[in-house]
Amino acid sequence: MKVSNVTVRRRLFIILLLAGVSFIALCLRLAYVQLWQGEELAGKAEDSWRREIPYVAKRGEIVDRNGVQLAYNVSSPTVFAIPVQIKDHPATAAALAPLLDMSQETILGKIKKKQFIVNLGPGGRKITIDKAEQIRELGLPGIVVAEDNKRFYPHGSLAAHVLGFTGIDNQGLTGVEAKYNSELSGIGGSVSFLSDAAGRLMPGSSDTYDEPKDGLTMKLTIDKDIQTVMERELDQAMTKLQPDGIIAIAMDPNNGEILGMASRPTYEPDKYREVPSEVYNRNLPIWMTYEPGSTFKIITLAAALEENKVDLKNERFFDPGSIEVGGAKLRCWKKGGHGSQTFLEVVENSCNPGFVTLGNRLGKDKLFEYIKNFGFGTKTGIDIGGEENGILFKPSQVGPVELATTAFGQGVSVTPIQQITAVSAAINGGTLYKPHVAKEWVNPETGETVKTVEPEAVRNVISEETSKEVREALESVVAKGTGKNAFIDGYRVGGKTGTAQKVKNGRYSPNEHIVSFIGFAPADDPQIVVYVAVDNPQGIQFGGVVAAPIVHNIMEDALAILEIPRREKQIEREYAYGEVPIVTVPNLIGKTVSEIYEDLNMNFNLTTAGSGKTVIQQAPAAGTRVDRGSTIRIYLGEDDNISHSH
Repeated sequence: MKVSNVTVRRRLFIILLLAGVSFIALCLRLAYVQLWQGEELAGKAEDSWRREIPYVAKRGEIVDRNGVQLAYNVSSPTVFAIPVQIKDHPATAAALAPLLDMSQETILGKIKKKQFIVNLGPGGRKITIDKAEQIRELGLPGIVVAEDNKRFYPHGSLAAHVLGFTGIDNQGLTGVEAKYNSELSGIGGSVSFLSDAAGRLMPGSSDTYDEPKDGLTMKLTIDKDIQTVMERELDQAMTKLQPDGIIAIAMDPNNGEILGMASRPTYEPDKYREVPSEVYNRNLPIWMTYEPGSTFKIITLAAALEENKVDLKNERFFDPGSIEVGGAKLRCWKKGGHGSQTFLEVVENSCNPGFVTLGNRLGKDKLFEYIKNFGFGTKTGIDIGGEENGILFKPSQVGPVELATTAFGQGVSVTPIQQITAVSAAINGGTLYKPHVAKEWVNPETGETVKTVEPEAVRNVISEETSKEVREALESVVAKGTGKNAFIDGYRVGGKTGTAQKVKNGRYSPNEHIVSFIGFAPADDPQIVVYVAVDNPQGIQFGGVVAAPIVHNIMEDALAILEIPRREKQIEREYAYGEVPIVTVPNLIGKTVSEIYEDLNMNFNLTTAGSGKTVIQQAPAAGTRVDRGSTIRIYLGEDDNISHSH
């Protein structure tokens, strides 16, 4: 059948039309791809060719409140392999094996992997600068030494539980390293280059360096000098007392800042693998729970004063040595009791029957309301992981005996951080603060403060007036009562002892105790609170004998470190028979030897130098406080040689 010319022409026209439309569509598509999508597609192509070698960001430094470094980074490069660029796999493995302390077979297995980039761990991770230089000098194709760093703790075990430590990938695992990991971590960078499918460098392409962004510098509330003093005292106590453990916390009571926190046993953060996991996982000052004993009486005292249930100076109490409650006999620590005493003396003597009486006057609901308001039974919210709650009786379980024992600190379970936070509230004017160890965040490049951690008041617990009474009563405890071993001449120290039986298998142990002392100074305007608890010391187990001297030593040095001036109007310390009192050196200048011997009343020994009848110089100078019986050196001459520069 013959097709007409008209039909042929129509078909040709349709084909031509379709070809024209297709061509226009192709041109539009090409224009769209080239002009609109060109950049994106070129980027995708480049991404498929781009290879990256990671550059780790420097982790932020951790410094104390005065800027002293406590944790920082040291350069510690890491070795990578790019398998496709390696020319001779066996020779490369042989060259690297001795430097990386790995077998040739292990390295060969890694560098033959069908991956673009391989980490040559463990031997090639975080190596020394020297080793990195040796590997670079080998000039092995496909072997790259990338910048990396690891954590360094310059003071060994100092503040180990506060700082914590990091893992192999510079990630925080415990302490503030873990709590503030994201702020400290920074953002990693890289060196990137273009390569073909075989991994060869693309001709004409150049490397791109994406600089890592370092982590922020973290300034702690910790004072390195106070922390050092604290740890020195704990080490000495461990040697002398051989306890199961010991904790100490120093805190600014006016804002919740932790000035020092330590415990034993301890460890070095960069050698944490060398100790059992419970040593580094348990930060005892916030983790350990135990019955506080008599340090808890401060809470009962504060509640009784706030509720006007006691007049400390004018009201008397008779202690026969025990008190009957709900059929149980609760004894005082002093056999035979303290007899007739004011309620201030009840506090000074840490007399259990007296505190049972205060607890009964308050009643179950009121006492437990104050205990909760002071923060017991719930976490303080301190910014370190691993804090415990402590345990209180449920109100339904509290009968007369439970109320009585709670009033003197038995049957409740607290953490050291709860105890020091609550006592801070009792003496600072009545405000409970949330404790914290982070003070501020600093940009390491500009040095400017990015963020400051403000003090966080949780609630007001007692009035300013009640707080003042509590301070005065606790100053009496140190000058005249069970806390005399914490007395610091010229500083007005307040405090309270604690001795509590340990609970073993649900029963009170007759010969294992946790002995503690909490002290603060100056008593008229507290700037520092120090709490020490010793777990099962060998020998004498009384808080006033064991823990108070440790607090005394920490606080005496800390007051000097904080440059806190001495105080007037200190309550004079009472001395027991055999104790050496502190006395003031008199002014002897201008006096004759015979006058001096009449005046000195056997308080001092004298040594003389020079010839003449009159004292022209003396050492120590007048007004100095020294132990009675100390030696004063006097220099004799004539009246006109008297030196007044003393």
